[in-house]
Amino acid sequence: MKKIVQIQKQGLKEKQKITNNFWIQLLSPTKEEINEIAKEMQIKLTDVEKVLDKSELPHIIQEENYTLVIFHTPLKIENTTKYKYKTCPYTIFFFNQGMITVSLEKNNFTDEIEQSIETEKIKDSMNYPIFLIRKSTEKFLKYLNEIQDEILQKEKNLTKANNKDIEKMLNLQKSLLYFTTSLEGNKAILEKIENTHTLKLHELGFLKDTQIEIKQAIEMVTIYREILTNTMNTYNSIISNNMNTIMKFLTSVTLVISVPTMISSFLGMNVFLGDFGKNPYSFLLVFLLSLLISVLLILLLKKKNLL
Repeated sequence: MKKIVQIQKQGLKEKQKITNNFWIQLLSPTKEEINEIAKEMQIKLTDVEKVLDKSELPHIIQEENYTLVIFHTPLKIENTTKYKYKTCPYTIFFFNQGMITVSLEKNNFTDEIEQSIETEKIKDSMNYPIFLIRKSTEKFLKYLNEIQDEILQKEKNLTKANNKDIEKMLNLQKSLLYFTTSLEGNKAILEKIENTHTLKLHELGFLKDTQIEIKQAIEMVTIYREILTNTMNTYNSIISNNMNTIMKFLTSVTLVISVPTMISSFLGMNVFLGDFGKNPYSFLLVFLLSLLISVLLILLLKKKNLL
């Protein structure tokens, strides 16, 4: 999907053609759409290939007529049994008179940016790439809070957890790993902008604030990964302890049951028992003897905390 808007002081206005302060939005574009824009805006073919790569890592490249910035933004996937959160590359071609943004995945990040640009009134157009990275970081923080709530919920139901809960925790752990990699990449982009002056910023305050937010997000991811790891270790310990308890119980029950089985087996052999065998109460006596020994064995096992 292709959309052209003009960034004005009053807000954003959709256009049919490219004008000053343009913003071309490409959402899940085809290769033909990107090539068409690239030809019109004189974008290098090698940079187009990077945009089409879904596994492209965050980086920044300065060309003669534009600056290419690729960073990662989080993506929440609804109605899935696998990864609920993942990251995807978001590309900016920044020109003197405007910018082109490309997202290979369908998400509402571009819509959120539109609303933010209209409400926050970014004064310096050079801040747009940093502004987009900052909004991406805010989205990371939002999803991190959601992940924290999920971890807390799993902790409450830890003793009742099942295989699906374990799978969800593993997926959350993988999502946090993706978040860490993406945030570290976005952080490196800002450091390069600061150190090499790739973008001619008139003020560094906006850049510093964004760096602080990314640092905070990285620290949160690290903490949540440790909490999740500890939660899964605790769950493994509970599973192991429950298994030991069950095995101990079954062993004790087997031992108790084996006593009457052994007595009845001995007396059931084809062996002469004399007067005891002729006694009409012999079966009752054997039953009571087996029951008495079993009860004594149960009391002994309970005393030893084995049952």
